Amino acid sequence: MENGDSEFGADSLPVYAIREVPITGERRPWIQDSKKDVELQHAAVARANLAPSAATPRGSTQDNWAQAHAHQTVLQQHCDFFDRDGDGVLWPSDTFTGFYRLGLGFLFSAFAVLVIHINFSYPTCPGWLPDPYFRLFLQNVHRARHGSDTGTYDTEGRFIPAKFEEIFTKYAEGREYLTVADLRRTLMGQRNINDPIGWCGFIFECILGFGFANK
Repeated sequence: MENGDSEFGADSLPVYAIREVPITGERRPWIQDSKKDVELQHAAVARANLAPSAATPRGSTQDNWAQAHAHQTVLQQHCDFFDRDGDGVLWPSDTFTGFYRLGLGFLFSAFAVLVIHINFSYPTCPGWLPDPYFRLFLQNVHRARHGSDTGTYDTEGRFIPAKFEEIFTKYAEGREYLTVADLRRTLMGQRNINDPIGWCGFIFECILGFGFANK
């Protein structure tokens, strides 16, 4: 496959790696298997309200989730767990309660409130003035997407299946899980220049993920 002299490699796939640039061979893109992944159609097209993957091509079907939340973008659905009253507004107390319910403890839940609401409240505000209560408005939560991330969510809050699958081919050698070392490689590979907020956001989310996984 590492052949920069033609558009297609020996296996009839577009050339995605060349010897002259080793990083293109180390971080390989996800290539959809036309036989194995037949149920996941148009993987590069962003989904507004569904988060399908090769393993779950119909998205989240438990408890009829996908149909019940069809009116929300995938990013809004991601935040829905914390919005217990369903009003589309996350108060700091909502965020604290959500993390505490997940078993992350008082101190970490309080820290999460500070990180999330200080950084993301203003971008989601409906007007120019900041919200005095540091609330998050889920109608505009797509504005709070930080940089140096995986690109799985686009700037409108949609979900891109191909980007999700690519995390594992680029940084986990095709495995279906990520180790701490894999996450470090992901950060190093996806980080943007001069983006400390994005770097810290990625690290914070990784810590949360491991916290959830260990519960």
